[in-house]
Amino acid sequence: MTAIALTIAGSDSGGGAGIQADLKTFSALGVYGTSVLTAITAQNTRGVTAIENLSPGIIRAQIDAVLSDIAVGAIKIGMVSTVETINTIAEALNRWQRKVVLDPVMVATSGDSLLQPEAIEALRTQLLPLALVLTPNLPEAALLTGTDIAEDEQAMARQAELLLKFGPKAVLIKGGHGNSALSTDLLFDGSSLQRFDGPRLSTTHDHGTGCTLAAAIASGLAKGHDLPTAIGAAKDYLTAAMAAADTLKVGQGRGPVHHFHHWWAA
Repeated sequence: MTAIALTIAGSDSGGGAGIQADLKTFSALGVYGTSVLTAITAQNTRGVTAIENLSPGIIRAQIDAVLSDIAVGAIKIGMVSTVETINTIAEALNRWQRKVVLDPVMVATSGDSLLQPEAIEALRTQLLPLALVLTPNLPEAALLTGTDIAEDEQAMARQAELLLKFGPKAVLIKGGHGNSALSTDLLFDGSSLQRFDGPRLSTTHDHGTGCTLAAAIASGLAKGHDLPTAIGAAKDYLTAAMAAADTLKVGQGRGPVHHFHHWWAA
């Protein structure tokens, strides 16, 4: 069987995040990638200058076209910036049940907002219940729970518990925005808490890290791995991609991670 994953996300014209990062990640990890575009962004390493959201009709048509024909093993959801987009995806995926990795993309690495404020509640109520795993970073977990940004693992665990009440099967809170010596992610499924540690790397080229990790998790799930195994492999892949990021010379701002570090050096 060919391992196949689907990304539902926005396009990053700079190539470092969104659909582009997801498809690069799938390919790097030996997974065939399919895609559903939700929005087109005019974006580079310095920021987002324009966003055009696609219509609910074309989003629905893309999902139905892919899932009615192709045996997708896992779905990664990224940028879904409007209430209409969220409702459309939720309605479609309720008809096409799959393993869903939900990355709640709210703010780009550059600081630009990618989720309309009125869409936050729709995200909580419509998409979180569909997720096998939700993968917020520290600011996103705080925004979704209405609490302060977690400063330690105890606070991260409390936020994960709160997020589970919205319906995802598990929550992976990412510690990349923290200040500890290690970059620790915590996975909570309601009964057990599991740590995933990695080195805290010093680089300004970290554009697309959240997209890449979620896509890598979906890749593992598409291959038939259980969730902890998929997360562990995804974190190792992202760590290596970040470690090689400074060898890329892309743009004048926060550059991308090196998705193909195993195959070529810049």
